[in-house]
Amino acid sequence: MNLAHWLIRTGTRLPDAPALFRGTTCVADYAKFVAQARAVAGALRARGVAPGERIALLMHNRPEFLVLLYGIWMAGAAAVPINAKLHSREVAYILQNSGARMMFISPDLDAGSGDGKTEIVTVPGHGFSALCGHAPIDPIVARGANDLAWLFYTSGTTGQPKGVIITHGMLMSMALCYQTDVDRVDQRDAALYAAPMSHGAGLYNLMHVQAGARHVCPASGGFDPAEIFDLAAHFGNAHMFAAPTMVKRLTDAGRAAGVRGEGLRTIVYGGGPMYQADIKDAVAQFGPVFVQIYGQGECPMGITAMPRAEVAERDVPGWEGRLASVGRAQSAVEVRIGDAAGQQVPHGQTGEIMVRGATVMPGYWRNAAGSAAALRDGWLMTGDMGHMDAQGYVTLTDRSKDMIITGGSNVYPREVEEVLLQHPDVQEAAVVGRPQPEWGEEVIAFVVGTAPDAALDALCLDQMARFKRPKTYMRIAELPKNNYGKVLKTALRDLLDG
Repeated sequence: MNLAHWLIRTGTRLPDAPALFRGTTCVADYAKFVAQARAVAGALRARGVAPGERIALLMHNRPEFLVLLYGIWMAGAAAVPINAKLHSREVAYILQNSGARMMFISPDLDAGSGDGKTEIVTVPGHGFSALCGHAPIDPIVARGANDLAWLFYTSGTTGQPKGVIITHGMLMSMALCYQTDVDRVDQRDAALYAAPMSHGAGLYNLMHVQAGARHVCPASGGFDPAEIFDLAAHFGNAHMFAAPTMVKRLTDAGRAAGVRGEGLRTIVYGGGPMYQADIKDAVAQFGPVFVQIYGQGECPMGITAMPRAEVAERDVPGWEGRLASVGRAQSAVEVRIGDAAGQQVPHGQTGEIMVRGATVMPGYWRNAAGSAAALRDGWLMTGDMGHMDAQGYVTLTDRSKDMIITGGSNVYPREVEEVLLQHPDVQEAAVVGRPQPEWGEEVIAFVVGTAPDAALDALCLDQMARFKRPKTYMRIAELPKNNYGKVLKTALRDLLDG
């Protein structure tokens, strides 16, 4: 089934319900939302866009993003959302690799990214207005569960990004699992798009469209804590996706301004490790509004989840260990911990996190070698290391490539980072390995904050084996991060080499 049927059904059921907002201004109810998407689809088909062709979206967060996304799907095409912060060379690579037929772009972004083969339409602009005035498509183009819906390019922190094939069926399963395993959505809710809509935040439109909820794009087009607080208070029942770094910024801003997050109903955090100290602070500041998901581009938002009650609960034995986890397997997947051969290891033993099921990609776009390396007998080899307890809670330790081997012993950076962040004068911490002739590698910590080395040494020695203690503390003003807020450990290693 074509995902766009969800929008059409909601438009039929709730035509007058407010749908799309820019800031506090409503720009479309569901009837208009459907009509504009149908018109875009009609225009795309009139231009010769065939089922399965790729259409790129290089845009800031705007309501038009959703109109275009559903118009693309109604036409039977596939969306290629591109992060607006990417360099023009990165955009050009994605356009070339995906074979995108068209690209919709925000006016202030680099329209010279294409190779001359990709038609470019500015949004908002006359070209987009003309599309919305076209005769609507009816009926929409049929799509199957295995047809491409969303071509997501990995961040490319190591080598060229790979295009993840995300199908209509994968996204349907993800959205339905959200309602079952993560949080319930209904018409009273308002989705705040503060994180890039080209990533997980944009995918979460699906369950909100299905429910007939409101979709709110901040007027700034991005993430500003003060703006988020104002919008949440204005709309109420606000839902948003946030990377861990965004949650920390919200917490710090809320504490400084005396804001308790009035109107915030749900903050889904994921996309990177959330340290215990940070989520404890966030719950203390805003209350039980947090839910956690763990996924990858290759299994979007769909591996594990931990609902709000478990994030906030403090009166059950072992709650801290559970809070350090990423929850339990979502309903549409199996999750296990495997050894180097992919064989399941006992509870509590660290290995590679493996997942298979309805939300796992069929492979990478035009990359047979990459697909073969990532998929083994139907299992996605995530590259993440972790362990699972007897209750099914999965705890991430690190990316397999980030594990440090010193003197023959394994050190998982996150374990060390969690300890360092317990010091009140440490705002951020990231741990990497540095080659060392005698021991193989030594543990190096990059620290944002004023905590003295001696205090950090004492903290580490009090809580973990001596060999895990950082040999050096490197002071840094801010940890380097990619466009989705993930810490770039490759950049930190480059600093060591420099």
